[in-house]
Amino acid sequence: MTLPAHDTIVTYPAGELVRHATVLHTAPARDGLVAVVTDATSFHPVDAAWPDQPADTGTLRAGDRELPIRDAVVAATDGSELHVGDDVPVRKGTEGWAFVVAHLMDGGGPVAEGDQVVITADASARRALSLGHSACHAASLALNRAVESRWSKPARTDALGRPDFDGIAITSSRIEPFGSVDRYRLNKSLRRAGFDATGLAEALDELGREVSAAVGEWVAAGSTVRVERDGDRLTDRRSWVAELPEGVARIACGGTHVDSLAELGAVRVAFELVDDAGTPVLEMRTRVGADG
Repeated sequence: MTLPAHDTIVTYPAGELVRHATVLHTAPARDGLVAVVTDATSFHPVDAAWPDQPADTGTLRAGDRELPIRDAVVAATDGSELHVGDDVPVRKGTEGWAFVVAHLMDGGGPVAEGDQVVITADASARRALSLGHSACHAASLALNRAVESRWSKPARTDALGRPDFDGIAITSSRIEPFGSVDRYRLNKSLRRAGFDATGLAEALDELGREVSAAVGEWVAAGSTVRVERDGDRLTDRRSWVAELPEGVARIACGGTHVDSLAELGAVRVAFELVDDAGTPVLEMRTRVGADG
């Protein structure tokens, strides 16, 4: 049984949904599922290191049978065994390791190493997540703009040259169909860095209107979006690039996206302050018009 020696070729960054591929390896995985690794895939997987965007949904066709893909996760091997999902012991890109997409499927299926298969990601599910992910990045830039005046010290800047509140304070991001949820810790280290949260609790509605309006400007401008990539392998660097009226914004991202912010339609961003073991957390919820 030979383990993959190279990273999986991934075609979802270019928007591809269907990919013909060769099965390189199969191995037992969690919950009685089997991890199927192919040389290439159009299927977006979950990365345990930053699991913001869920996996695609879809199927793998082997011969005359079309089988459901239950999940897809990043896996890795150093040539001795396959580590799947949370069990990957090294950072993505570590020298001497191959990083691959593991398609998790029901055991006992007809898939074997060397088989020629067709992998298909569901188009409607992909689009819903892509809308949510592009809206998430736009909202993060708009949030940075809205809270720029709260910084009293120099801070690292975002893709548009403003203090990067999103990048500095974020603790989690979850992409959902037609939206996202981002959480930011307003802790002592953030205050020491120069961010003043005084009065923020009383200004959440105003903040939501301001961020929604900023994203709405970019939607109305028809700002184009693309994914730039250094190569076609899973670990090759990829970036979300948006042509905004203020300039070109580039954010490192491994997810999927739409081609234009105009596709988002109406965007609503709302904020809430929640408590996390005594630390205030700002929660940003973004929803796009396609959600109805």
